[in-house]
Amino acid sequence: MSTTTNKMTNYRWVICAMLFLATTVNYMDRQVLSLTWKDFIAIDFHWSDADYGFITAAFSIFYAFISLFAGKFIDWMGTKKGYIWAIVIWSIGACLHAGCGIAAMWIADLPNEEALRTVRAGTDLALLISTASVWLFLACRIVLATGEAGNFPAAIKVTAEYFPKKDRALATSIFNAGASVGALAAPLTIPILAEKMGWEMAFIIIGAIGFVWAILWAVLYNRPAESSRVNAAELAYIQQDANASVSEEKATKNSNREQANDNLQIPFLKCFTYRQTWAFIVGKLLTDGVWWFFLFWAPAYFSELGYKSSDPMGQALIFVLYLIVTVVSIGGGYLPKFFVEKKGMEPYSGRMIAMLIFAFFPIFAMFAQPLADTSVWWPCIIIGLAGAGHQSWSANLYSTIGDMFPKSAIASITGIGTMFGGLCSFAINWGSGLLFTYADQQGEAFQFFGVTGKPAGYMIVFCYCAVAYLIAWALMKVLVPKYKPITK
Repeated sequence: MSTTTNKMTNYRWVICAMLFLATTVNYMDRQVLSLTWKDFIAIDFHWSDADYGFITAAFSIFYAFISLFAGKFIDWMGTKKGYIWAIVIWSIGACLHAGCGIAAMWIADLPNEEALRTVRAGTDLALLISTASVWLFLACRIVLATGEAGNFPAAIKVTAEYFPKKDRALATSIFNAGASVGALAAPLTIPILAEKMGWEMAFIIIGAIGFVWAILWAVLYNRPAESSRVNAAELAYIQQDANASVSEEKATKNSNREQANDNLQIPFLKCFTYRQTWAFIVGKLLTDGVWWFFLFWAPAYFSELGYKSSDPMGQALIFVLYLIVTVVSIGGGYLPKFFVEKKGMEPYSGRMIAMLIFAFFPIFAMFAQPLADTSVWWPCIIIGLAGAGHQSWSANLYSTIGDMFPKSAIASITGIGTMFGGLCSFAINWGSGLLFTYADQQGEAFQFFGVTGKPAGYMIVFCYCAVAYLIAWALMKVLVPKYKPITK
């Protein structure tokens, strides 16, 4: 630790910027497939919506399974080494996707890509190529999921290490905005790379960025008390929750409680006995799939409306959508800070009020499909607002862990909740793929709220997205009606 100076250093924001970059890379790696499958990969491999839905669903379920252990791994390994392991593994998985074409040609005994593309749809050879390629991509997605499952447990744990409670939602909203920025940058880069250099190079180039981040993290990160870049004033600010002094008696009580809480070791299975854990689980289980649905299916949805991801208009729609998400969601971290500093509320209560406000944003999703007939910009704006509501909700939901659990258990609880969020994503993505394929086959015979065919399928999913957050908030409030930290 550096010598004391009058001016506080702000190194915690450098660390926050690193978390932001990691999350940006995370979501760009995840987006390469969703931005290339419909207009590039499906043409080569004869994929249907159901094929893509199966791949994304299987990714989600494996991501969910690994998340259960990823948090415990981060708690055991530590945030420095654990984060490096996570991003290196998912970057390897991202790059491996590029080899699926070669492997599929080898399995089908085809000499080159030209021969692959000339295979007639509906033939036995086309079925072989489709089946083999789906499983090859799925294998790569499993590697990607193994690494990506460590991102949020590590990032939330780092946030708890470097920020006091009142600032954690803001810090989380900033690094969590990396998801939006990654999704924002993806349509401006990935389709162009796929168009100019082939979809394989899109996976390799985007995937390689993670290796650069891992090197920077190894150089820049240490825990606050061990970092030469954090001075005494900043360290005191970071640790202010333990040093708060409203009154001498209360200060002593708070300090002792915080110290005991931080040192408390919770066995993994015991985590499931706390209502606070289940409140977090419910918040993830009912809502994470909404964000992943928007992430995985928005490019395909706009393509169905006539705007491919490789076209300027299609790229503009995705860009504007995630621009709305990015700008609006960053403000989501300020709201609980306002409630704490201006209204004198304790962090958990302020967070729950903020989450209730954000839970109303996705309500507009039910109007996305009906208004698409008026202008494609309506679903773009509406999905953007719904996505912003999710990101703001998510930033505050993650911060509730640090409010109530000791730092030693934060990554584990994050991993548990992320697992259940992955289950929601699995259900929505697989179900959506099957639903869209079925609705398309039924045509006019398939109806929902006056909409027919595949658009009716989208309408069903949008309606779930609209109400999921309000249901989740109500259940969380029943489970943990007021602030109650884990002390034993």
